[in-house]
Amino acid sequence: MIRVMLVDDQSLIRAGFRALIDAEDDLEVVAEGANGYQAVALAARHLPDVALIDIQMPVLDGIEATRQIAADPMLAGVHVVILTNYGLDEHVYAALRIGAAGFLVKDTEPADLLHGIRVAARGDALLAPVITRRLIAAYVSRPPATSSTAALNTLTNREREAVALAARGMSNEEIAAHMVISVATAKTHISRAMVKLQVRDRAQLVVLAYESGLATPNPPAASG
Repeated sequence: MIRVMLVDDQSLIRAGFRALIDAEDDLEVVAEGANGYQAVALAARHLPDVALIDIQMPVLDGIEATRQIAADPMLAGVHVVILTNYGLDEHVYAALRIGAAGFLVKDTEPADLLHGIRVAARGDALLAPVITRRLIAAYVSRPPATSSTAALNTLTNREREAVALAARGMSNEEIAAHMVISVATAKTHISRAMVKLQVRDRAQLVVLAYESGLATPNPPAASG
């Protein structure tokens, strides 16, 4: 059973999402909140697998709530999915940089919402490759920080290759096929890279790959 927390200041949206989620056999809503402060407190109390958190909220916005949840080692198992009315913008990018597993537009199709929750619960980045490239291209506009570049030097060549492929949106299975290795080995490369780079989840790993220059927003046509 995947445990979900809903945080949005509009009660009607929470009610609609709850109805969709609770109708699924493998999903259940375990907590609801109306602002970022409640999001942090409820995450600590209920330890949901997935937290759907609105960006624009009173008291404490979704960005700061995500930052606090991502910074707490006790909440490492809480995968934050940002809810937005606007799609791609600097707020979504900021949320991904600090630890959100992905984002969903509020008017997304019900099936896509449910799929997104399951993807996030698995620990995968809820980011389509084309969306990732558009987002990074729009908001990564200057050279990477020295610390990011230095961190990449701790990776082995195979780990760097695996991270670059993950940044292109490949799953562990696809990475394994591309690198001609087992799925378990591909997963190990990604996991070790995350530990070395001190990133919380796959979405942060993807963002760092683009920011560091390991991956580029507009790869050559032959690679796509």
